[in-house]
Amino acid sequence: MRSRKVSPIEQVAVHGILIIWLLISVIPFVWMVSTSFKGPGEIYIFPPRWIPRNPTFDNYIDLFQEMNFGRPFLNSVIVSLSTTFLSVLVATMAGYGFAKFHFKNKNLLFLFILGTIMVPGHITMIPVFLLLSQLNLLNTYLGLILPAIANAFNIFFMRQYIMGIPDELIEAAKMDGAHEGWIFFRVILPLARPAMAAITIFTFTGAWNSFLWPLILATDESMYTLPVAVSVLQGQYGENIAMQMAGSVIVILPLIIVFLFTQRYFIKGITFTGMKG
Repeated sequence: MRSRKVSPIEQVAVHGILIIWLLISVIPFVWMVSTSFKGPGEIYIFPPRWIPRNPTFDNYIDLFQEMNFGRPFLNSVIVSLSTTFLSVLVATMAGYGFAKFHFKNKNLLFLFILGTIMVPGHITMIPVFLLLSQLNLLNTYLGLILPAIANAFNIFFMRQYIMGIPDELIEAAKMDGAHEGWIFFRVILPLARPAMAAITIFTFTGAWNSFLWPLILATDESMYTLPVAVSVLQGQYGENIAMQMAGSVIVILPLIIVFLFTQRYFIKGITFTGMKG
């Protein structure tokens, strides 16, 4: 069957819709960045200026001097990177086990793990909080990191991807005398990088943007993460829109950087992750 040739009018229409959607997505971000460099006198000017006449870094300087934004930034970096690294490692190991190993009640256990995806996180917050309280992990990095390590979706995602890796590669490595640790780190990990990049973006974004759990667990301002600090900023400096925009830029910028570094594998990981049962 011949594929229908797309007419020039349809091409123009599709590209026009995409351009409009791009503008809708980018304009708020551009306005946020522009406002973060404005002084108090330029914020309420009408018509508004997209490019500040006298750009200033005072809003960013005030954030780190008056609000001590460096501490929440460091907390977010430590929590997000640790959560992402451990979650991706655990998910890859568990996915490898469910995809390539045979043990009793494997499918039942996997279905149980999948079932936890349907449980809202808000339901488990109180039991997890009480458990961490008994372990004296409130207001600690471990308390912020540990509950997010075992992610059911990441395990499912890695299991589906690793199932597509040929068993012959593993068998060949075993015939050459390789042990399971060598096979995992030298065979599975290099081949699973696209899928790992995909869940890295998901996990880092979730950990970096997490607000409710750090707000509940952190009983001291020294353990606040960036989203919590920005909410405090909105309460204390609600009239200073430029400073709020500067805080928002600091929150969003690392997410963009992570995506730019991992986008090469991201699409490939999403595309080649089959839905094999």
